[in-house]
Amino acid sequence: MKMPIIFSGHGSPMIALENNEITQTMKAVGDSIDKPKAILAISAHWFTDQTYIQSAPTPKQIYDMYGFPKELYEVKYPVSGYAPLTESVQSLLESSVSINDTWGIDHGTWTVLVHMFPDDDIPVVQLSVNRHLDPQQSYELGQKLASLREQGYLIFGSGNVVHNLGRVEWDNSDGTEMTHRFNDAITQSIVSHDHASVIHYDTYPDAAYAVPTPDHFLPLLYCLGAAGNDKVKVFNNVCNLGSMAMTGYVFG
Repeated sequence: MKMPIIFSGHGSPMIALENNEITQTMKAVGDSIDKPKAILAISAHWFTDQTYIQSAPTPKQIYDMYGFPKELYEVKYPVSGYAPLTESVQSLLESSVSINDTWGIDHGTWTVLVHMFPDDDIPVVQLSVNRHLDPQQSYELGQKLASLREQGYLIFGSGNVVHNLGRVEWDNSDGTEMTHRFNDAITQSIVSHDHASVIHYDTYPDAAYAVPTPDHFLPLLYCLGAAGNDKVKVFNNVCNLGSMAMTGYVFG
């Protein structure tokens, strides 16, 4: 059985507490796929100087956000690690990946998975986003991970197509014209399997506004690389806070 790949926007960490159309759609996405043996999570919030993989039997939950209500820090998503998945990633990436258990399961991962897989009974292993890989190299690393899908593992990327914290409009429930233009252009390229254009996202109008830093965009390229030419389903094609896109994709 070949598992699909999921990329999801995560936006504000408060989404972990929300019950709305976005979170209900996340749950529907989780319900629509067969239960994986484990999840390889690629979160924008583990943005590192190398490529790291976790090996902890019980990775800690990371509350890597500040200034939010107490209730958010009380959300629990306890998961186990999964040594066979860690070992498979090591086999595929060889010397380019190292074990690192100083991190854990961060809010880029658990704020979405708490809706997609609320029973928290699927092991999760995080793979870091290597800040020194350019978009093409990030895509190629994803290609190396593709065979994990045939081993029963779900590859899950979490970030945002548009993510500009410096231009957030907290009272805006929609996106700016620049956010919509960039999100629509990227989504159209993904649906039409024009991966080369997504890799060269910096050539799109509004790219400097939409992706001022690469951390939230690169997980999408990891997912695209692993997806190949699989069919694409778009979900939560929503923009909010002015400069955020919550758009997600299911490949396969």
